[in-house]
Amino acid sequence: MTTPELHLETLFRIDPRGRITGTREPDSRRGPVFKLVRGPTHCVWAVRADTPARVAAALHDLATEERPGDDPRLPPLHADRYRALAGEAVESGPAFAFPDALPEARGVVFLDTVDRLVRHFPDWSQAEMPGRAPIAAVERDGHAVSVCCCARRSDEAAEAGLDTAAAFRRAGLGARVTAAWATAVRASGRVPVYSTSWTNTASLAVAARLKLVVYANAWSFSDGRERMPAYSG
Repeated sequence: MTTPELHLETLFRIDPRGRITGTREPDSRRGPVFKLVRGPTHCVWAVRADTPARVAAALHDLATEERPGDDPRLPPLHADRYRALAGEAVESGPAFAFPDALPEARGVVFLDTVDRLVRHFPDWSQAEMPGRAPIAAVERDGHAVSVCCCARRSDEAAEAGLDTAAAFRRAGLGARVTAAWATAVRASGRVPVYSTSWTNTASLAVAARLKLVVYANAWSFSDGRERMPAYSG
């Protein structure tokens, strides 16, 4: 079941105090100073573990006044206060659930070695492959041109990380590999989830094509040094 809690706990490692200790990527990062996730029935939030106690307490007190809602684009009640306390760098975007029925993804392969990735995606390394699995790809001439993997993964869920080489975009490949990835994630016993920013039009188009359903909207407030990966469809 997709919930604001699932979104938060899939993206971040949370300590017993409810603080963010790092992201759930193979190369874990610190994460934002403050993360707020608002669903239609309730809100959840977390503060980074190294945040001073006074600032963390102030953020928590403000967040308790936030109200759930069905309008995902409605800004947080205390957005300006969060910026002042946590940092001016703000990212926001929807979190999507996958429908029960997904289109059959023809022509998709699953990769476990990096050699067929690096021609179009040179930043990949073999060391990260196990932590990104399942890795669904469409290939041209034996090399991946569109790939969907686990951007972040917990025991319960996995978030899609999607990228398509520039020359192969706008051909529906992103939706195809994402559907195949989600089906494989479900087969592993995890819940597939998909999130992006409101400014990533390519990624939003993939969500629309697959008829994904918004279950929450999330905001990250930080100093700009811990930005979410910018995947594209």
